[in-house]
Amino acid sequence: MTDTLFKLNTGASIPALGLGTWQSAPGDVKKSVAHALGVGYKHIDCAYCYGNEDEVGEGLAEAFKSGQVKREDIFVTTKLWCTYHTRVEENLDKSLKSLGLDYVDLYLMHWPCPMNPNGNHEKFPRLADGSRDLDKSWSHVETYKTMEKLLKTGKVKAIGVANYSVKYLEELLPQVSVVPAVNQIENHPSLPQQEIVDFCKEKGIHVTAYSPFGSTGGPMFSAESVLEVAKRRDVSVGSVLLSYHIARGSSVLAKSVTPSRIEENKNVIQLDATDMAILDKYSNELQANGKLKRYVYPDFGVDFGFPDKS
Repeated sequence: MTDTLFKLNTGASIPALGLGTWQSAPGDVKKSVAHALGVGYKHIDCAYCYGNEDEVGEGLAEAFKSGQVKREDIFVTTKLWCTYHTRVEENLDKSLKSLGLDYVDLYLMHWPCPMNPNGNHEKFPRLADGSRDLDKSWSHVETYKTMEKLLKTGKVKAIGVANYSVKYLEELLPQVSVVPAVNQIENHPSLPQQEIVDFCKEKGIHVTAYSPFGSTGGPMFSAESVLEVAKRRDVSVGSVLLSYHIARGSSVLAKSVTPSRIEENKNVIQLDATDMAILDKYSNELQANGKLKRYVYPDFGVDFGFPDKS
């Protein structure tokens, strides 16, 4: 299962299991990336906003130097940050320099929310009242059209989006030439986002799931349905939560800096129809009772009516 690949609308393949680097502490990132590549991971997910791409680059360089992997054998994703929506290639170049790469396999718009590029902070500008300093003169559609031009530069193999609701995809698709290869979204049994998953499937957009454990602290580890499936299959809860996405046809990002956990996260299995029915029943009950849970909710979301804080 760790060798599972999903075909993108570009014809390229994305490995089903990736190493996430969000919130990984300084000093840990290089080691975790190098270790993950050494034990068989082929997919590394990062972003300019995470502030650790220099270390990701060091980990990549270490793996390349050791001969564990070749550049062409791995899939690297990074993301355009909100304050760079009007300076797309500049932000990409910053990431490529930090990563020590000539190109990335996938470049995503991190959020469809442009922020003031000349604000009081390079990444998180705020207004006097403390709210995020958003650039409402610029559209995410304009940003994406600029990203399309990157495909001719050779610096990106594919482009896509992240944190897009159906509403934003419906705004975007009629106005652009290149259908996003990927939409990366928060996804787990407490937030299945089925309407987005189904819409993306219909449009040929691959879904990558982040925060499969429910973000910091792994709140999904205690979900009764997940525990039931883990017991039924005699595997770890983490294995169930990661395998859930692969069964749905999505790739998934497992974040850890602990070598043993990085290796454990490779133990994904093929969930059967009964397993998925148990997990889907849990999701459906949450939805019916208005208790779906989003764990990643930025304070600028409400200004754009997205994401829906369920």
